[in-house]
Parts: sequence; C-alpha cells; structure tokens
Amino acid sequence: MCGIIGYVGRSESKPLLLKGLERLEYRGYDSAGIALLEEHGLEYVRAVGNLANLKVAAKDNESSATTGLGHTRWATHGLVTEANAHPLTACEDSQLAIVLNGIVENYRELRSELMEDGHAFSSQTDAEVIAHLVEDAYEGDLLEAVRAAYVRLEGHFAFVVIHHAHPEQLVGVRHQCPLVIGFGDGENYLASNLAAFLAQTRRVQFPDDGDVVEITPDEVRIVRGDTGEPVEVEMLEVDWDDEAAERSGYETFMLKEI
Repeated sequence: MCGIIGYVGRSESKPLLLKGLERLEYRGYDSAGIALLEEHGLEYVRAVGNLANLKVAAKDNESSATTGLGHTRWATHGLVTEANAHPLTACEDSQLAIVLNGIVENYRELRSELMEDGHAFSSQTDAEVIAHLVEDAYEGDLLEAVRAAYVRLEGHFAFVVIHHAHPEQLVGVRHQCPLVIGFGDGENYLASNLAAFLAQTRRVQFPDDGDVVEITPDEVRIVRGDTGEPVEVEMLEVDWDDEAAERSGYETFMLKEI
C-alpha cells in the first residue's frame, strides 16, 4: 500500500508533509517524494529508499509553499527508481502532478491512446496515465478534469491532484482504496489514512467510492464522480490513538485487510 498526504492552508507545507509521511511509514515503501506549489511552478523532491533519504534530499529546499502533496511508494509497475517515484507529472511538469495509491488496470490502453495524441511519458508506472488524462481534460476547472479522468479508469485506486493554476486547492477521488479528509482551522488535509494528520486534527470525513473531493483552506466540496451531483458526508470527531488510526478503527490489521 502506498501512502498519500496532501495539505492546503496557511502554514508551510513541507514539514507537515514530511511528518505525515513519517506517520505513514508503517505501510512500507521503497521510495518517497513531495510536490510543493511555488510561485513559479511546482517543485519536487524525490528519493529512493527510506524516508531519511527524502529528508536529506529536501534539507536544502527552503520552501514556504502552503500547498503540497507527499507520497510513499510501494512499487507495482516500474522499477524502484527516482523517475518512478511519486509525485508523477504529465507533459508540463511545472503545472500538474498526481499521487496514487492502488493500481490502474487499463493503463496500457490509456497510455497507448495518450501517446498517439502526443503525450510523452517519463516513467514506467501505471499511475502516470492519470496525470496525462487530467492534463488532457483540463480546461480551467480542476475538479471537472479529475472527474473526466476518473470515469476512464479501471482498477482500485485513490489519487490526489495538485495544479499550479489552483494554488489553494487539491482534488482527490477514491475507488476501492481509502481516502480521508481532515478538517483544520484555515487548513485541510487529504490522506490515505488519518494517521498522517492525527496530530493536527481529529475532525474527519470518509468519502465513499466514486466521491470526488475538492479541498481549499476554508472549504471542502464533494461530488459524485459519475454525475457531478453534490454529496453530503457525515463529519466525525475520532478519539483514536496512533495504533487505532493505522488500523482505521478496525480491531486488528487482519480485519482491516479483509
């Protein structure tokens, strides 16, 4: 299982992302990376191996970006290399990136189609097709571009998108893989597990399969991926400790996996 953490707010995102990835280490991983939304474009730091390598690589990055994405990868498609580490980009790497937990089963067909349309791929991963699908569908509305990409995908996945033209916005969607929203004060989170942001907030929502989530520092909007219809999701305040958060509330890890 890969780990996802996304942040929009008023604080510097880099330390929050690295801390969130640290809290997701229990999932196991072979590489990690972050994307930071700077004034001139998206910037990336990626590293192969444990999280300490990413921290070293990010040490000289003095970013004050307040929007960002983080990811720990457990390789399924593609070698364990920095080029295959998330966040993954499309053709314009300064503009758009995605992080994915899961598998895109029809990526070969989508990749061939996108390459015929002129898209150039830079990784061996199945996940990169999502970045290109969103880029291809984007016409100024990031949520709608994510919806357009989502309906073309087969598999089990959750992914989150960052775009330089939307400096206080992240958009994510889930299908048979977990995605949780964390509500802060002037800041919000998207993650694969609430353990990633448990130190910052315990107010959460758990979207359903097929829900597309848009977060800004002050607002969360959820719509259905297939219809675009608005969705109401119950707000919860969890009292879990770290271990319970890692199990997503299940009594044991076995029950969670089942």
